Amino acid sequence: MAFQPQNEDPLLTPAEVAAMFRVNPKTVTRWSRKGQLTAVRTLGGHRRFRASEVARCVEAMAMESHS
Repeated sequence: MAFQPQNEDPLLTPAEVAAMFRVNPKTVTRWSRKGQLTAVRTLGGHRRFRASEVARCVEAMAMESHS
């Protein structure tokens, strides 16, 4: 029996998130340290971000800019 992850939400690298927000990857890391984005740590200690949470943040920012 193969291991099935319970949460099928894809994980994104800081660079992928940065491209979505059009910011530097270091900014994404800073947001994570401040608690503005939730990061999941890999076994190697790298940050990964849930695609669904990032999408919600992108939508929220888009809504703010249209207000």
